[in-house]
Amino acid sequence: MRAAFAEKVLRHERLLVAGGLLAIIAAAWAYLFSGAGMMQPMDGMLMPMATGPWTWGYILLMLFMWAVMMAAMMLPSAAPMILLYARIARNCAAGGRISLSSLFTLGYIAIWTVFSMAAVALQLALEQLALLSPMMEASNAMFAGLVLAAAGIYQWLPFKAACLQHCRSPLEFVLAHWRRGAYGAFAMGARHGLYCLGCCWMLMLLLFVGGVMNLAWIAGLALLVLAEKLAPAGAWIRRGAGLVLLAWGLATLYGHSGIGRLY
Repeated sequence: MRAAFAEKVLRHERLLVAGGLLAIIAAAWAYLFSGAGMMQPMDGMLMPMATGPWTWGYILLMLFMWAVMMAAMMLPSAAPMILLYARIARNCAAGGRISLSSLFTLGYIAIWTVFSMAAVALQLALEQLALLSPMMEASNAMFAGLVLAAAGIYQWLPFKAACLQHCRSPLEFVLAHWRRGAYGAFAMGARHGLYCLGCCWMLMLLLFVGGVMNLAWIAGLALLVLAEKLAPAGAWIRRGAGLVLLAWGLATLYGHSGIGRLY
């Protein structure tokens, strides 16, 4: 009787954690589909707002947009880790399991929020250099080619592979980095976020190539991250994506150089 009740409580907690994650991810994607505060109605259609001027209000809007976008793209692939942590925390803690799971998730999101700050600063610099269009996508073929090629090379680096392995092995991560208490939960989430950042930061910079507000591009990158982390052939997907990105980048640079037009 007591065992059955404990199992019912455990199942209920799992559902709460999974439901909370699903709600956050759904809300983040809904915000992106709504235009992320960067679209305005015009003649019955949603059109991009003119970028800038870079007031503090605009900077905060950009930061919020990037943070929400990172949550939408990265939380689905982090869900297995968060759910495993919730299960183990339930067995190791006397209470507050759901709160610990929330703190773990907050630690993870905090890392990507810091990345979002850097992305906003980079976006400002790229706009000042006239390398981004009003749609916040690369307006210079050489810049696009260099970013694509760099992302392709990064896919093959040992550092990327090591970070991806940590992301693909939730149980190993928990065994190696387990810490008790509220601070421990936040710190573990942040550490896991750092591994994910090391794995995916270069892929996130591809948003400047395909368009920061290009939903198809955003969804495609999110699916690539999900496949790398969760698919059985994730390591091969990483290498294959690297070859495609490198070839795409070199082709873009080749076309930009004008050499190809001589033949």
